[in-house]
Amino acid sequence: MRVRIGCSIEYEFPQPTPLLMAVRPPQMDNHRLVEEQRVVTPNITLHDYTDSYRNTIWRLMAPEGRVSVVYDALADVSPIGDLILPYLPKTPVESLPDEVIVFTLPSRLCPSDLFIPDAWELFGNIVGGWAQVQAVCDWLHTNVLYQKGTISTTTAWDSYQQRSGVCRDFAHLGVSFCRALNFPARYVCGYLPDINIPFDPTPMDFHAWFEVYIDGAWRTFDARHNFPRVGRVLIARGRDAVDTAFSTIYGNAQLVNFKVWADQVQDELRLSDAPLQIQT
Repeated sequence: MRVRIGCSIEYEFPQPTPLLMAVRPPQMDNHRLVEEQRVVTPNITLHDYTDSYRNTIWRLMAPEGRVSVVYDALADVSPIGDLILPYLPKTPVESLPDEVIVFTLPSRLCPSDLFIPDAWELFGNIVGGWAQVQAVCDWLHTNVLYQKGTISTTTAWDSYQQRSGVCRDFAHLGVSFCRALNFPARYVCGYLPDINIPFDPTPMDFHAWFEVYIDGAWRTFDARHNFPRVGRVLIARGRDAVDTAFSTIYGNAQLVNFKVWADQVQDELRLSDAPLQIQT
């Protein structure tokens, strides 16, 4: 199955400003980049690097004025939805690999230590790794209202007190509850096409979900939707949204235009077959 993914982001900079961007997916087993294009206006030199979480980061120096970055790609994805493995056991902390321990600890936007009493009261008696995490997702999906209004500094604890948030906040809540229950959990952002679901008229955006280390591997969970989705394309992962921001600006800037796309297309489509038509 082929999907077309990408974004068009434009800023107004009052002065030359360093900028990081994370919008390009890595090659992975469940999604493979077939073709991609990157257009930066004005023509600025970008430096690509891989960060400590294996995310692809673009590093550039934005000049004063307007800067536009367009990324457009085709990716082949699995037609199978998110896996459901309800009988997977929980891995004891003492048996966890060294490299996942960092994801058991509190982070800036996921203060999981604050969740410990409620996490164990709500979910502590549930047996099994997958079952316990799925119970967290079920509770969040039922008890937290999807509602815009949070900001980049909103923490999982803020969202928990308000019982509301967007996909980013649902992911932060899932990460925080799972870490409080001694699971390694990490925040994920990416592209999520609307495949096999009713039409959604709201503009497309980047999506956030989370992964939990269960029985030797990272498993996908999405408390916002709470059912298997098809076509996820991961961009970045980290401790929380700070590590995966689509842009990190070292100064002031005004977001002028923003558009994200993630759509199923014909399996043989090439980018040259359907040039982008972006309205600003």
